[in-house]
Parts: sequence; C-alpha cells; structure tokens
Amino acid sequence: MIKSRYEKSNTYLNRALKVIPLGSQTFSKSITQYPYGVSPLFIEKGEGALVWDIDGNQYVDFVNALLCVNLGYRYKKVDEAVVKQLSERGVSFSLPHRIETLVAEKIVELVPCAEKVRFGKNGTDATSAAIRLSRAYTRREHVAVCGYHGWQDWYIGSTTKNEGVPHSTRKLTHKFEFNNIESLEKIFSESNGEIAAVILEPMNVSYPKDNFLQKVKDLCVKNGAVLVFDETITGFRFSRGGAQELFGVIPDLTTLGKGMGNGYPISAICGKSEIMNKMEDIFFSGTFGGETLSLVASYETLKIIQEENVPEKIKELGLYLIDKLESLIKELKLGEVFSVSGHPVWSFLVIKDYKAYTNLEIKSFLMQEMFKRGILSIGTHNLSYSHRREHVDSLIEAYRGAFFELSKGLNGDDLMKFFNGKVLEPLFKVR
Repeated sequence: MIKSRYEKSNTYLNRALKVIPLGSQTFSKSITQYPYGVSPLFIEKGEGALVWDIDGNQYVDFVNALLCVNLGYRYKKVDEAVVKQLSERGVSFSLPHRIETLVAEKIVELVPCAEKVRFGKNGTDATSAAIRLSRAYTRREHVAVCGYHGWQDWYIGSTTKNEGVPHSTRKLTHKFEFNNIESLEKIFSESNGEIAAVILEPMNVSYPKDNFLQKVKDLCVKNGAVLVFDETITGFRFSRGGAQELFGVIPDLTTLGKGMGNGYPISAICGKSEIMNKMEDIFFSGTFGGETLSLVASYETLKIIQEENVPEKIKELGLYLIDKLESLIKELKLGEVFSVSGHPVWSFLVIKDYKAYTNLEIKSFLMQEMFKRGILSIGTHNLSYSHRREHVDSLIEAYRGAFFELSKGLNGDDLMKFFNGKVLEPLFKVR
C-alpha cells in the first residue's frame, strides 16, 4: 500500500475531531477550506516564508496565517523582543504597562485617522467595539456593512451563517455592494435616519472605482453616520498608514489586526478623539487587552514596517508575481478559467465555472496539485517580507504544472477522475 503524503495529517484530524468541532479553532484553517484527502491539515513549524506540515512536507507559504504573519515566521527582531519581555519583565500585570502607550503612540503616528487607540485580540473584537461605539455616539442602532467583519451577531447575522443570531438583531444590519454607491444610498434613503455606522473593507478583491470611498464618506457626513474602515487586513499592508493613506480617504474609526503583530494575537480600534472618548461610557474591556508579549511584538513589527517601508517592498514583489501569473494564464490560453485581481500585496487567483465544472471543483483540483508541488495557497497570494523572487518563481512553476494537469482534465471532460479528495463546499459569501 502506498503511504499517503498526508497520512499523519489525516490521522491527527480524527483525533482532533473528538475534542474540537471541525478539528480547528478557525473556519478558514479547517477542512471547510482545505479539501480533505489531498491537503495538509496541520502545520508543525515555520521559518521565514516556509512551513512544514506534520508529515514533514515543506511548502512555500502564501497563506501566512491568514495574513497575520506579514514579516515572516520566527522573525528574529520581533521574537527577540518578546523573549526579552517574557524573561525579564513578565506578561500580564495588575496595572497597565507602559508598552500600551508606546504602541498606541506608534499607531497614532502611522494611521491618518488615529487620535486615540484601544486594543483587543481578534479583528472581531475591534469591529464589534467600533459598532458599539458608533451606536453610543449617534444614539442609533442600524448598521450598513460591506465585506467580512467577524463572527459577532451584529455582522454574521447578515450572512447565510446566521444560525443562533436573533431575528431582531439581523434586522439591524444592512448589506451594500462594493463600488455600487447606489446600493448604499438606497439603505440611507430607507433608514429614516437610523444608520449609526457604515463599515467596509476599503479594498478586497477589487480596487475602489469612480471615487467610491469618498462618495461613501460624503454620504456618512450628510446623514450623520460614523464611517468605519475595517483595515484588519489592509492596515500596515497596503501602505504604512493602510488603505486610507493609500487612497486618501480618512474614516472616523479604523479597526486593525492582522498586520500589526506578525502573528501575535493583537487588534486595535482607533479614530477621532471625539468618538473614541465614548469608550469611557460603553463597556469594552478585556483582561488581556494589555498583555505585554503581543504589544511588544506589535511595537517591533510596526517599527520595522515604518523604518524599512515594508509595504512598498512587498508591493514590488507582488507586481512581479501578478505579471508572471497573468503571462502564464495568457500563454496557456486559460483566460476563460482564471484571472488575477486584488492589490499586489494581497492578490487573488479568480476561478470561474468552466464547461461542466464549478469553480469550487476546479479550485479543489488546483489545490491538490499545488500542495503536491510544495505551495501552500488557498487561491490568494498573501505575501510577507520574507518572500523573495525565488519563492514567487517556485509558485509560478507550480502553477505551470498544476495548470497543465488541469487543462488535460478540463479538455478531456474527466477532471474529477484525477481528483482524490473531497470537493470544497461554500461556507458563506461575503460579497
């Protein structure tokens, strides 16, 4: 019997499922996003741009812990600062530690809208705080949303993953479409002045068009709503000051997370003092908001981002990646199946339905082939400061081999005959 490339992963999944729903703490790291039978399911270690699964297989990682590792795994300066704090000072205390102020000052220095800052652990902490703060500030309850903003009731109730969310809560959240200002205008016109906040990712798959972000801001000003940019991903990644600096549109509040700690658990909400001062009236408080290891990691990460202009250097590599990938798609005449979108630091391979195959079937097959070739990717290219051109070249060569195998299956109408796992199923659609 041939030993499976993922034998330990599959075995360990069975063990994990006995004590952990889905076998993972995060939907996006679970078998909902990695086709069972043809995917690594547990990572053992990482170094720079590389990771190793528990079967010992090595990969160039283009997931980077869902974009929270933006410098690279085990980044020396960050980890040394954490070890120093741990060994010489400690982790959590009975009073605030001065590192809280230092990180807050650094965020105020870097992020255009930031005048005051509070910390959390996950992006959901920050986005939920932003909505509660906006509701307290405006004395209104309804919210307009665009993009993904976490697992709390106020947002997830607007998606198909809304089980357990009261109907009364679902009615308070209204979805609008990115780059469709009319969809937001409609929400305002039907709300009778009850919109407390508009929250959106300033960019995801698509660039803002026709001055969209400024038009959103103008609507918020006109209607007295708080504008919240969810920069959990784009913050400190699209530029040192985030997407708001890149696009020149400054919100009232910003939420930050993945880009600020190089993998250590930390998030933040920041914004205008006038609004942030309402933090003294609402209840947003957590024992570990001032946990020092993550704050020290964040301080070092933000210093490196600022001093070495990390976003611009990652962007240069991302432009190289997009150019190579688009050229390969054109060379292999796969434009009916694939296209590339997004910002160079966070780009997407867009997969379309083709012939009798759904995009999820094609994606599942493609992931099988990419994993075989030593590339960890779920259809995005989440670049870190540790990626080099040779890593991107490895990605492109893996795509070349995977596309070749895919083309044979598509043209022969027998693609699924060569797929050895479980096809992915949709979790829920954000946009």
